[in-house]
Amino acid sequence: MTPKGEESSGQGVSGLADRVTGALVGAAVGDALGGPVEGYSPDQIAERHGGRVHGIVGPWHGDAWRTARPIAPYHKGDGHVTDDTLMTHALIRVYDRVRDHLDAYAVADHLVPDLMTHPRWIPELEAEALPLHRLFLAEKWLVTRLAYGHTDPREAGVGNIVNCGAAMYMAPVGLVNAAHPAAAYAEALDVAGAHQSSYGREAAGVFAAAVAAATAPGATPASVVAACLSLAKDGTRTAIEKVCEVAARYRDFESALAPLRAAVAPYDTVGPDYRAPSLAARRPSRLHSIEELPVALGMLVVSGGDYRHAVLGSVNYGRDCDSIATMAGALAGALGSPVPEEWAKTVADASRLDLWAPARTLTEVTLEIFDRDVRRRRAHEQAFHALGGRPCSA
Repeated sequence: MTPKGEESSGQGVSGLADRVTGALVGAAVGDALGGPVEGYSPDQIAERHGGRVHGIVGPWHGDAWRTARPIAPYHKGDGHVTDDTLMTHALIRVYDRVRDHLDAYAVADHLVPDLMTHPRWIPELEAEALPLHRLFLAEKWLVTRLAYGHTDPREAGVGNIVNCGAAMYMAPVGLVNAAHPAAAYAEALDVAGAHQSSYGREAAGVFAAAVAAATAPGATPASVVAACLSLAKDGTRTAIEKVCEVAARYRDFESALAPLRAAVAPYDTVGPDYRAPSLAARRPSRLHSIEELPVALGMLVVSGGDYRHAVLGSVNYGRDCDSIATMAGALAGALGSPVPEEWAKTVADASRLDLWAPARTLTEVTLEIFDRDVRRRRAHEQAFHALGGRPCSA
């Protein structure tokens, strides 16, 4: 069946579908590769794996993953996706239901019930369960504030720890607003207001804008970064600028690992020990930034947009590397760099997820939303013309 709008869009539809698929499959694969080494330093990762990680690896603690701290009971490794992908797919289901742009109320009305009431296969638990049971505390906040606290969705993110929890699943917002970074930024800020505040919410907006910019014809890592800098505010903007300035000096991730960490460190509140954050960690501030987005953009620059290079650099960076690789994978995939088929197939099989179905769904919804946006824009043009404004365009 031909998706709505394909007749008039020609090559653009297959291009859009390819970019959406690249971004979403790329994000999931990056997530799965980063999961087993999350929380560790580059040196620890190299020691554990006898060098850098070059693909899908097993659990950090081997067969003892069920009881090993601090990751038990999650099966991180062997190609399993984490909560980054689960939340991304949940947001796509919301778009599928609403069939239009989203706001904070859509999170309360659709996303939270999805997390609370619909059991799904949770790869890291190797069981069917409510997605809520896999989420980190910063994401459980959505349920606490919206389902039980009945907070105004636009303000529900206030008080939550400030981290990458909202940013990590905002790729669909960027794809729905493909080639329109400013619109992606605005929509993501609204959606993320239900989840995050301060630089966590800002990062969600900027990441969505980055994904939208990456889908544009002729986009490059440099044009993606430029779009981010044109929209980002406060510490988020400065961190992206400083990290990407450093990244531009390198062409391989190995030599860039330490410099990128040094560049983002002044803006990161977590501190040098990722598993033991400082007392000032994850608090609202106009001076700081989450670490994940600037580093993901930095790896995109270092790699020249190559998917494999960007994701492996993100994975071997360590710390919150599943989220960093999720973002870098989404951006490289949206630019059109192919996701290695062997990785995608292994991740899909291990996670028992169809990684391509959400992309097909979101492509169809994106076309519907674009058509609706055009009609709304034309109605506005006619009303403005009737007021004595500029003539309507042909």
